[in-house]
Parts: sequence; structure tokens; C-alpha cells
Amino acid sequence: MARPRKPLLSTDRIVETARALVDAEGLTAVSTRRLAAELGVSGPSLYNHFRTKDEILEAVADSVSGQVDLTMFQDGRDWRTALHDWAVSYRAALRDHPNIVPVLARGPGRRPAGLRLADAVYGAMVEAGWPPAQATSIGALMRYFVMGSALGSFAGGFVNDASAYDPSAYPHLQQAHLLAEQQEKIDERAFETGLTALLDGLARQYEQVRRAV
Repeated sequence: MARPRKPLLSTDRIVETARALVDAEGLTAVSTRRLAAELGVSGPSLYNHFRTKDEILEAVADSVSGQVDLTMFQDGRDWRTALHDWAVSYRAALRDHPNIVPVLARGPGRRPAGLRLADAVYGAMVEAGWPPAQATSIGALMRYFVMGSALGSFAGGFVNDASAYDPSAYPHLQQAHLLAEQQEKIDERAFETGLTALLDGLARQYEQVRRAV
């Protein structure tokens, strides 16, 4: 009986395996030796696809950027609704892969999906009537906000132990030990609160921009 063939090594397989390692164990888990072992291949075979570990991590980061929905910038939604819906999709992708955020935070560099994302946001803002300089600032502002929200959980940062919050030292934190129990709800609400505030502020600026035209 013929022996089963091993799946062919491909760029996609390497990226998928590296992304799973990053998700499970963090950036430091990725090495060519570890990846080769996970893939069942020899280390040198990886170099036919990637020259360095950094290139692999860049590809993982781009694969996460590729999960962000951009259709809201193409289907006729107004700029504010499109920004809101894009930010929600962007945060969802980062929430699913938080360990890759430090690589994404460096900016898109030469990553195709990252550049498509930046192009879509900037282009939609300019087409909506924002001056190019302000459209650039909006893209940067939204990226700061979404990435910041994905770096860590606010609610999850409080320990589930009432004794940690001495009322004589922290008189306003007597319910803080309950935050972790509702981590997802609190973090989602905080994100929506901040996003609404940002968009409200941008809407006021937009009215000024349109009056000046």
C-alpha cells in the first residue's frame, strides 16, 4: 500500500501554522526550527518561501489585516457609517489575534492587505469630501483607537478579589472585583462609547469642512 503523501509545503501553510503559534503562545514562539517541526519538514525548506522569521511575522500580520471587511467603503454607505462598521470589523480581527498587534502597530510597510486597508479608508474619506491631510489624520486616529482597544482588556485588568481594593485607599473601587466577570460586555461597551465619541467629533469637523467649501 502506498504511503500517504505529506501535504505540500506552501506559503499559506507556513503562515497558517505561524499564526496559530502566535495566537497560542505569542511572538516569541515563532522560530524556523519550531515551524519546521510543526509542519513536519526540514528547517531549510522554509527558506524557499521566507528568508527570515521577521518576514514570516510580517506575513502573519498581513493575513490578519486581510480578515478586515472593506466592503463598507464600496457599497454606498456614508462615511461615518462606513468608518464605524470598518472599525468594528478591524477590532474583531485584532481581538481574535491580539498577539500580532505589536507587528501590525509598526504600520503597513509593504504588506499588500495592510496597504489595501489604508488605501480604502483614505480613499473613502477623500471621496466623501475630507481634505487629504485630514483624511490621513482620520486614518491614523482610527488605527490608534482600534489597536489600543485590542492591546488589552480594561475589565480583565482588575483582579477578581474584593480584598485587593482597600476602601481606605481606593474608596471608589468597591465594585472593581466584579469587572472581570463581565469583561466582554464592559469592553464592548467601552469600545462603542469611544467610537461614538470619536465619530461625533469628526461629524462636527466635517460640517465645518463642508461649510468652508
